[in-house]
Amino acid sequence: MSGTPDEPDFSGLEGGEEQGAQDAVQEVVNWYNTQIIAERRAPVPDEERIEELKAGRQAALADQAQLATADPEEAEQIAAAYAARLKKLNES
Repeated sequence: MSGTPDEPDFSGLEGGEEQGAQDAVQEVVNWYNTQIIAERRAPVPDEERIEELKAGRQAALADQAQLATADPEEAEQIAAAYAARLKKLNES
């Protein structure tokens, strides 16, 4: 269920929990990519923030890779966790 226009709603996706989890993680990766680009384009880029963003993106990519072997219950948990994470990131 989506609470805001910026918060993706993964509930109606076909492909089961695995696809929903993939999409949720990808949305978080996209958020990190957007933030990294914006920070790099800043008049005075904050290198520490860029490194933090890159570490967050790398962790999300690692979770995304693990989805290949996740069972449906694990995939559902990952999807929920990443939907919540994206909401928190968008609010920050």
